[in-house]
Amino acid sequence: MRFALGIEYIGTHYYGFQSQIHDQLPTIQEKLESAISKIANHPVSVIPAGRTDKGVHATGQVIHFDTDTIRSEYKWLLGINAYLPKDISIKWIKPVPTDFHARFSAIARTYQYRVFNSPVRSAIFHQRATLYHSRLDEKIMHQSAQYFVGKHDFSSFRAIGCQSKTPIRKIDYFNIHRQDNFVILEVRANAFLHHMVRNMAGLLLDIGSGKKPTDCIPDILSFCDRTKASITAPAEGLYLTQVDYPENFFC
Repeated sequence: MRFALGIEYIGTHYYGFQSQIHDQLPTIQEKLESAISKIANHPVSVIPAGRTDKGVHATGQVIHFDTDTIRSEYKWLLGINAYLPKDISIKWIKPVPTDFHARFSAIARTYQYRVFNSPVRSAIFHQRATLYHSRLDEKIMHQSAQYFVGKHDFSSFRAIGCQSKTPIRKIDYFNIHRQDNFVILEVRANAFLHHMVRNMAGLLLDIGSGKKPTDCIPDILSFCDRTKASITAPAEGLYLTQVDYPENFFC
Protein backbone atom coordinates (compact mmCIF):
# COMPACT_ATOMS: atom_id res chain seq x y z
CA MET A 1 0.00 0.00 0.00
CA ARG A 2 1.02 3.59 -0.55
CA PHE A 3 0.15 6.32 1.93
CA ALA A 4 0.24 10.10 1.56
CA LEU A 5 0.80 12.21 4.65
CA GLY A 6 0.38 15.92 5.42
CA ILE A 7 3.28 17.26 7.49
CA GLU A 8 4.05 20.44 9.39
CA TYR A 9 7.36 21.34 10.97
CA ILE A 10 9.52 24.11 12.32
CA GLY A 11 12.78 23.86 10.38
CA THR A 12 14.94 25.91 12.77
CA HIS A 13 16.90 23.01 14.24
CA TYR A 14 17.21 20.92 11.06
CA TYR A 15 19.58 20.96 8.10
CA GLY A 16 16.74 20.91 5.60
CA PHE A 17 14.32 18.15 4.68
CA GLN A 18 16.64 15.79 2.82
CA SER A 19 18.84 13.32 4.70
CA GLN A 20 22.56 14.09 4.66
CA ILE A 21 24.40 11.08 3.23
CA HIS A 22 27.90 11.85 4.49
CA ASP A 23 27.20 13.13 8.01
CA GLN A 24 24.84 12.84 10.95
CA LEU A 25 23.25 16.30 10.81
CA PRO A 26 19.56 16.22 11.85
CA THR A 27 17.02 16.44 9.01
CA ILE A 28 13.24 16.26 8.72
CA GLN A 29 13.47 13.15 6.51
CA GLU A 30 15.61 11.28 9.02
CA LYS A 31 13.14 11.95 11.85
CA LEU A 32 10.13 10.95 9.73
CA GLU A 33 11.67 7.74 8.42
CA SER A 34 12.73 6.71 11.91
CA ALA A 35 9.25 7.27 13.37
CA ILE A 36 7.33 5.66 10.49
CA SER A 37 9.65 2.64 10.44
CA LYS A 38 8.89 1.97 14.09
CA ILE A 39 5.15 1.82 13.42
CA ALA A 40 5.54 -0.11 10.15
CA ASN A 41 7.97 -2.61 11.73
CA HIS A 42 10.26 -2.34 8.69
CA PRO A 43 12.58 0.29 7.17
CA VAL A 44 10.65 3.02 5.36
CA SER A 45 11.81 5.63 2.87
CA VAL A 46 9.74 8.78 2.34
CA ILE A 47 9.42 11.02 -0.73
CA PRO A 48 8.49 14.71 -0.20
CA ALA A 49 6.66 17.16 -2.42
CA GLY A 50 9.55 19.58 -1.91
CA ARG A 51 12.99 19.38 -0.31
CA THR A 52 12.95 22.46 1.88
CA ASP A 53 16.29 24.03 2.88
CA LYS A 54 17.93 24.43 6.27
CA GLY A 55 15.78 26.60 8.52
CA VAL A 56 12.70 26.59 6.25
CA HIS A 57 9.34 25.67 7.79
CA ALA A 58 6.22 23.92 6.49
CA THR A 59 2.54 23.84 7.32
CA GLY A 60 1.51 21.92 4.19
CA GLN A 61 4.32 19.56 3.21
CA VAL A 62 3.21 16.25 1.66
CA ILE A 63 5.15 12.97 1.62
CA HIS A 64 4.44 9.40 0.60
CA PHE A 65 5.75 5.99 1.62
CA ASP A 66 5.07 2.32 0.79
CA THR A 67 4.32 -0.48 3.23
CA ASP A 68 2.73 -3.93 3.54
CA THR A 69 1.79 -3.30 7.17
CA ILE A 70 -1.95 -3.07 7.82
CA ARG A 71 -3.07 -0.44 10.32
CA SER A 72 -5.96 2.00 10.53
CA GLU A 73 -5.30 5.59 9.53
CA TYR A 74 -5.94 6.60 13.15
CA LYS A 75 -3.29 4.20 14.47
CA TRP A 76 -0.77 5.30 11.86
CA LEU A 77 -1.38 8.93 12.78
CA LEU A 78 -1.13 8.55 16.55
CA GLY A 79 1.70 6.04 16.40
CA ILE A 80 3.96 8.08 14.10
CA ASN A 81 3.38 11.31 16.02
CA ALA A 82 4.28 9.54 19.26
CA TYR A 83 7.81 8.97 17.92
CA LEU A 84 8.32 12.38 16.32
CA PRO A 85 9.95 15.36 18.06
CA LYS A 86 7.61 18.17 19.10
CA ASP A 87 8.60 20.42 16.18
CA ILE A 88 7.43 17.87 13.55
CA SER A 89 3.84 16.61 13.30
CA ILE A 90 1.71 14.49 10.99
CA LYS A 91 -1.61 16.28 10.35
CA TRP A 92 -3.30 13.62 8.22
CA ILE A 93 -2.64 10.30 6.47
CA LYS A 94 -4.55 8.75 3.54
CA PRO A 95 -4.15 5.68 1.34
CA VAL A 96 -3.45 6.64 -2.27
CA PRO A 97 -3.05 4.78 -5.58
CA THR A 98 0.40 3.35 -6.24
CA ASP A 99 0.91 5.78 -9.12
CA PHE A 100 0.67 8.72 -6.72
CA HIS A 101 4.00 10.50 -6.23
CA ALA A 102 4.32 13.30 -3.68
CA ARG A 103 6.67 15.27 -5.91
CA PHE A 104 5.88 14.38 -9.51
CA SER A 105 2.07 14.19 -9.13
CA ALA A 106 1.90 17.72 -7.71
CA ILE A 107 0.37 20.33 -10.01
CA ALA A 108 1.10 23.39 -7.86
CA ARG A 109 2.86 24.51 -4.70
CA THR A 110 2.22 27.53 -2.49
CA TYR A 111 4.75 29.28 -0.28
CA GLN A 112 4.44 32.12 2.19
CA TYR A 113 7.27 34.42 3.14
CA ARG A 114 6.59 36.10 6.48
CA VAL A 115 8.29 39.34 7.46
CA PHE A 116 8.10 40.84 10.95
CA ASN A 117 8.30 44.52 10.02
CA SER A 118 9.18 46.37 13.20
CA PRO A 119 11.98 48.53 14.62
CA VAL A 120 12.03 46.20 17.64
CA ARG A 121 12.71 42.46 17.39
CA SER A 122 10.20 39.87 18.60
CA ALA A 123 11.08 37.11 21.04
CA ILE A 124 7.99 35.08 20.12
CA PHE A 125 8.65 35.11 16.37
CA HIS A 126 12.43 34.75 16.55
CA GLN A 127 13.44 32.37 13.72
CA ARG A 128 9.75 32.03 12.74
CA ALA A 129 9.74 35.17 10.57
CA THR A 130 12.32 37.47 9.01
CA LEU A 131 12.91 40.67 10.98
CA TYR A 132 12.99 43.80 8.81
CA HIS A 133 13.50 47.11 10.64
CA SER A 134 12.80 49.63 7.86
CA ARG A 135 9.16 50.40 7.17
CA LEU A 136 7.86 48.45 4.18
CA ASP A 137 5.22 49.66 1.73
CA GLU A 138 3.28 46.44 1.20
CA LYS A 139 1.01 48.02 -1.45
CA ILE A 140 3.96 48.89 -3.68
CA MET A 141 5.41 45.42 -3.06
CA HIS A 142 2.12 43.82 -4.16
CA GLN A 143 1.96 45.93 -7.31
CA SER A 144 5.55 45.07 -8.22
CA ALA A 145 5.04 41.37 -7.51
CA GLN A 146 2.49 41.19 -10.33
CA TYR A 147 5.37 41.38 -12.82
CA PHE A 148 6.29 37.85 -11.68
CA VAL A 149 2.87 36.40 -12.54
CA GLY A 150 2.78 34.25 -15.67
CA LYS A 151 5.39 32.10 -17.41
CA HIS A 152 8.94 33.46 -17.32
CA ASP A 153 12.59 32.51 -17.38
CA PHE A 154 13.57 32.86 -13.69
CA SER A 155 17.35 32.49 -14.19
CA SER A 156 17.85 35.77 -12.29
CA PHE A 157 16.14 34.21 -9.27
CA ARG A 158 17.64 30.72 -9.09
CA ALA A 159 20.51 29.58 -6.89
CA ILE A 160 23.86 29.08 -8.58
CA GLY A 161 23.79 25.39 -7.68
CA CYS A 162 20.20 24.84 -8.88
CA GLN A 163 19.97 21.50 -10.72
CA SER A 164 16.67 22.07 -12.53
CA LYS A 165 16.87 21.36 -16.27
CA THR A 166 14.89 24.47 -17.14
CA PRO A 167 14.54 27.92 -15.50
CA ILE A 168 11.02 28.35 -16.92
CA ARG A 169 8.29 28.46 -14.29
CA LYS A 170 4.66 29.64 -14.28
CA ILE A 171 3.44 31.71 -11.34
CA ASP A 172 -0.34 31.64 -10.81
CA TYR A 173 -0.51 34.49 -8.31
CA PHE A 174 1.73 36.55 -6.04
CA ASN A 175 -0.14 38.40 -3.29
CA ILE A 176 1.29 40.62 -0.56
CA HIS A 177 -0.60 42.07 2.38
CA ARG A 178 -0.02 43.40 5.90
CA GLN A 179 -1.38 42.06 9.19
CA ASP A 180 -0.29 44.46 11.94
CA ASN A 181 3.51 44.15 12.05
CA PHE A 182 3.58 41.27 9.57
CA VAL A 183 4.03 41.65 5.83
CA ILE A 184 3.06 38.35 4.22
CA LEU A 185 4.09 37.34 0.72
CA GLU A 186 2.15 34.41 -0.79
CA VAL A 187 3.04 32.88 -4.14
CA ARG A 188 1.66 29.87 -6.03
CA ALA A 189 3.36 28.23 -9.03
CA ASN A 190 3.55 24.94 -10.85
CA ALA A 191 7.03 24.49 -9.34
CA PHE A 192 9.91 26.56 -7.99
CA LEU A 193 13.63 26.73 -8.62
CA HIS A 194 16.14 26.41 -5.78
CA HIS A 195 16.00 29.62 -3.65
CA MET A 196 13.52 31.15 -6.13
CA VAL A 197 11.01 32.33 -3.50
CA ARG A 198 13.70 33.72 -1.20
CA ASN A 199 15.39 35.51 -4.10
CA MET A 200 12.13 37.09 -5.22
CA ALA A 201 11.41 38.05 -1.61
CA GLY A 202 14.82 39.70 -1.32
CA LEU A 203 14.11 41.94 -4.30
CA LEU A 204 10.59 42.79 -3.11
CA LEU A 205 11.95 43.79 0.30
CA ASP A 206 14.33 46.19 -1.47
CA ILE A 207 11.41 47.58 -3.48
CA GLY A 208 9.20 47.92 -0.41
CA SER A 209 11.87 49.86 1.46
CA GLY A 210 12.65 52.15 -1.48
CA LYS A 211 16.07 50.70 -2.31
CA LYS A 212 14.95 49.51 -5.77
CA PRO A 213 12.52 51.08 -8.27
CA THR A 214 9.03 49.62 -8.42
CA ASP A 215 9.29 48.72 -12.11
CA CYS A 216 12.69 46.97 -12.04
CA ILE A 217 11.41 43.39 -12.18
CA PRO A 218 10.81 43.07 -15.96
CA ASP A 219 14.38 44.18 -16.68
CA ILE A 220 15.86 41.86 -14.05
CA LEU A 221 13.88 38.92 -15.47
CA SER A 222 15.13 39.75 -18.98
CA PHE A 223 18.81 39.84 -17.86
CA CYS A 224 18.70 36.12 -16.86
CA ASP A 225 21.55 36.96 -14.50
CA ARG A 226 21.44 36.20 -10.78
CA THR A 227 23.84 39.06 -9.99
CA LYS A 228 21.30 41.64 -11.25
CA ALA A 229 18.76 40.88 -8.50
CA SER A 230 18.94 41.40 -4.73
CA ILE A 231 20.38 39.18 -2.01
CA THR A 232 18.65 35.97 -0.95
CA ALA A 233 16.18 36.61 1.87
CA PRO A 234 16.77 34.57 5.07
CA ALA A 235 15.37 31.04 5.30
CA GLU A 236 13.58 31.63 8.59
CA GLY A 237 10.74 33.57 6.92
CA LEU A 238 9.82 30.85 4.40
CA TYR A 239 6.95 28.36 4.78
CA LEU A 240 5.71 25.67 2.39
CA THR A 241 1.97 26.03 3.00
CA GLN A 242 0.18 23.93 0.36
CA VAL A 243 0.73 21.32 -2.32
CA ASP A 244 -2.04 20.69 -4.87
CA TYR A 245 -2.78 17.42 -6.68
CA PRO A 246 -5.33 16.18 -9.21
CA GLU A 247 -8.58 15.32 -7.41
CA ASN A 248 -8.54 11.68 -8.51
CA PHE A 249 -5.76 10.85 -6.05
CA PHE A 250 -7.87 11.82 -3.03
CA CYS A 251 -11.39 10.78 -4.01
